[in-house]
Amino acid sequence: MTPSFAVVGIVTADMAESLAFYRRLGVAVPADSDTAPHVEAELPGGVRLLWDTVATVRSFDPDWTPPQGGPGISLGFACDSPAEVDRVYSELVRAGHKGHKEPWDAFWGQRYAVVLDPDGNGVDLFAPQPATE
Repeated sequence: MTPSFAVVGIVTADMAESLAFYRRLGVAVPADSDTAPHVEAELPGGVRLLWDTVATVRSFDPDWTPPQGGPGISLGFACDSPAEVDRVYSELVRAGHKGHKEPWDAFWGQRYAVVLDPDGNGVDLFAPQPATE
């Protein structure tokens, strides 16, 4: 059997804050999950997004430390339009999340923006630009 991609895991310092961020992006996470040590949500296409608290990870890997100096992970969320990229980015920043790269028209034909989740992971927002003639 060939391994198949199935899960993206996030280690979070604050479960409730992280889940609130991803709920704003449309991820269906049960409201009663905010105090859980481990949470899972299935995304379209069958990939699962998992969150574990630092304490949970250290329960089976006592020497675990957050990655330092590397790019970390980046998650991408497709938006329906360039205007939605702008709207979602603005809503997240107004809600107190750190904007990393304001919306711009990328040379590869997408409206693109990057905001950081509560644990500093990059979250890309993108939509195709309308064709110009």
